[in-house]
Amino acid sequence: MTDLPSGTDKKLGLLIDLDICVGCHGCVTSCKEWNSTDDDLPLSDFDSYGEAPDGIFLNRVHGYETDDGISSQTVHFPRSCLHCEQPECVTVCPTGASYKRQEDGIVLVNPETCIGCKLCSWACPYGAREYDHRQGIMKKCTLCVDRIYNEELEEEDRKPACVLACPTSARLFGDFSDPQSDVSILSEKRGGVALMDNLGYKPVNRYLPPRKKHITSEQNSKNNANLQSFSDLKPSNANSKLEEFFSWLDQKLS
Repeated sequence: MTDLPSGTDKKLGLLIDLDICVGCHGCVTSCKEWNSTDDDLPLSDFDSYGEAPDGIFLNRVHGYETDDGISSQTVHFPRSCLHCEQPECVTVCPTGASYKRQEDGIVLVNPETCIGCKLCSWACPYGAREYDHRQGIMKKCTLCVDRIYNEELEEEDRKPACVLACPTSARLFGDFSDPQSDVSILSEKRGGVALMDNLGYKPVNRYLPPRKKHITSEQNSKNNANLQSFSDLKPSNANSKLEEFFSWLDQKLS
C-alpha cells in the first residue's frame, strides 16, 4: 500500500461559495475542455450523441431544493476531489499510482502505474474518482497542476480552469496553510465547511454555506399579484400576445 507524506509544504485547494454558485456548469465544461487537450490524460466520452451518453468528468454540479414554500431555494453543489490531508484513496493503492505530493498537498494519479483496480474509488467517500473504461485507469481532479505552475502563462492565469471560468467568482483557489491567503481569510469569515469532516479524511477544500434567503409575506403577496396580472392578459393573437408581454414587462421594470 502507499504511504502518505508526514506533512506538506502547502495545502492548495478550492473554496466554493454555495451562496453565489448559479449552477451554470461552466466549471464542468472548462475542466473537460482543458483536460481533454492533454494527450497523456484525455477524458474519454462514450456514445456522446446516443441514447446513453457517458464519459469522464473530474468536476460535477448537483442541484438541490431546500425548505418549502416561499422560503425554498435551489442550492447548486459542485463536487470534485477535495485533496484530503488523510486520503485513504492513496493509502489503499497497491501500486503507488495514487499519491499525495509533499510540496503542495495535491492528490494525483500516475497513469503509467495505475492498474484500474478501483480500490481508490471504493475508499473515497466523496465520489471523486472516475474510472476510464477506455484506458482502464482511474482519473480525478488535479487542480490543473499543469496550469498553476506553467510559467508560460500570465500569473493571473495560473489557476485551475474551473476557477477562471466561473462567471460569479464562486470558486477561489489558494493555499489553506497560509492564514493570510484569500481562501483562508474568507473561509474563516464565512464559516467554511469541510465536507463530512467527521470521517477523519481532513479535506482541504472548503464550502461556504448558502445564506438564508428571507422573503417577507408582503414581498410574496406582491410577487403573486405580478404573476396574476400577467396571467390575466388575453391577447387575440400571437403578435398581440408578444406586444402585451413586453408592455407588461416595461411597466414592471419602470
